[in-house]
Amino acid sequence: MNVRHTSKGPTAIVTLSGRLDAAGSPAVRRSLRELFAADHRFLVLDFAEVSFVDSSGLSVLVTALKNARAAGGDIALIRVGDQARMLLELTRLHRVFLVADDAETAMTALAA
Repeated sequence: MNVRHTSKGPTAIVTLSGRLDAAGSPAVRRSLRELFAADHRFLVLDFAEVSFVDSSGLSVLVTALKNARAAGGDIALIRVGDQARMLLELTRLHRVFLVADDAETAMTALAA
């Protein structure tokens, strides 16, 4: 799992690529923890290059959401593929996370 990010104030746009599974989750968890430590309370996670998500990946997302909300922030997921979208809907997490088509829409919603 490859993790890259760009910062815009308290918001970080995080681009994930690869599989968000048991093997890739520790790298994502570590990267998100570092972003929270650097005072990024709002995260936009770009899933355009994510090929697969499993329960380990969902665990990373839920933990990150709890950390963001505890710090007064939030998380948005953008460009979510079919497999990840189906998993979010199956687990009803699409009702918990803000899911948007693009970064601009997500950042506007997070700022509201």
